[in-house]
Amino acid sequence: MNIQIALARVSLGNQVKVVVPCSYDTFQSESSLPSKGHFRPDLNKTMTELLTFLTKHHSPFFATISPFIISHRNKNISLDFSLFKETKHSRNDGHRTYKNSFDLGYDTLVTALSTAGFPEMDVVVAKIGWPTDGAANATPSAAETFMKGLMDHLHSKSGTPLRPRNPPIETYIFSLLDEDQRSIVNGNFERHWGVFTFDGQAKYNVDLGQGSKNLVNAQYVEYLSSKWCVVNNNKDLSNATASALDACSTADCTALSPGGSCFNISWPANISYAFNNYYQLHDQRADSCDFGGLGLITTVDPSVGNCRFPVELRTSHSESLYGACLLQWMILLTINTILHDFL
Repeated sequence: MNIQIALARVSLGNQVKVVVPCSYDTFQSESSLPSKGHFRPDLNKTMTELLTFLTKHHSPFFATISPFIISHRNKNISLDFSLFKETKHSRNDGHRTYKNSFDLGYDTLVTALSTAGFPEMDVVVAKIGWPTDGAANATPSAAETFMKGLMDHLHSKSGTPLRPRNPPIETYIFSLLDEDQRSIVNGNFERHWGVFTFDGQAKYNVDLGQGSKNLVNAQYVEYLSSKWCVVNNNKDLSNATASALDACSTADCTALSPGGSCFNISWPANISYAFNNYYQLHDQRADSCDFGGLGLITTVDPSVGNCRFPVELRTSHSESLYGACLLQWMILLTINTILHDFL
C-alpha cells in the first residue's frame, strides 16, 4: 500500500502494477482436486486484504505453480502426469478432466480465488520450473521434457478446464542459473532450478519461441586454475566423514542427495566431492584443502560420469568475465521478453 501511494505521488499509479508474489503453498486442496481448492485458513484475512487491493488497482494475482514439488510430495500424482506426457492417466474432477499437473494446480488456485470472492482475478504464474539435481526425478532429462510440454501448452493458448482459452496473462520461468547458497528447507533440489548451470552452460534444449531449439551457452567464461581438492588416500581416513560433513555445512553438497547426480559415487569419492566444493567456494585457497591433512590438491579432474566436480569462476572484474555476465543477463531479459510476447 505504501508503494502504491508513492507511485501515485509521481503519477505512476496507473502505469506500474504493485503485486505480491505468493508461494505454491498459499493455496491448497486436501483431496488434490481443483474443485476443493482454497487459501490456507491462517492466510484468509491477509489474502482477502491483498485481493481487495489488487482488484482496486486492476493488478493481477502473482502465484507460483510447482508441478515438481506436487509430484515430489504427493505419490498419487504420477511423474508422467507432471511432465505433460501422453502416457499419463488423466484425473477427473466432476465433469472436468485434467491431463497434466499444471492445469490441476492452476485451477486449484482459480477455485481458491472464486471461493474468496474474486472469480475474475487475472493470474500471472510468477514462478514455474523443474530442478535438475538434488532429488529423485530432478534430472536434466525430466526438466527438458517438462519445459517442452509447458512451452507447447502455453503456445496453444488452450487454457485450463476452469478457464478454457484463457491462459495466465504472463508466465515466468524459474530460474536462469543455479543458486548454490539458496535455502534447502524445502529440499536439496532447491539449488538446482536453473535452465543454465552456475557458469552459464545450458543443461538441456528447449524452444522458447524464437525459432531456435537450442539455448546458447555463455561464452568467454573465466575459471580458476584446473585444480581440485580430493581426499588423500595415503592418510588415515577414519575421521574423513566428519570432515566432509563440516565442509558441507557451508559448501553445496546437494548433488550427493538420494537421486542426485553424485549420489552413486562410492566412498571416498563422495568425501572428495565435499572437499572440492569447499575448496572451490573458498577460491582454491591452499588452506581450504587442508582438512587436518586429509586433503590433497590435484590437477587431474576427479569427475565421474554425470557427477561433475566443479571449478570455481574467476571473480575478477576482467573484461571477459564482464562479457560473460552481460551475456547471461541478456539471456534472462530475452527469456522474459519471449514469454511476454507469446503470452
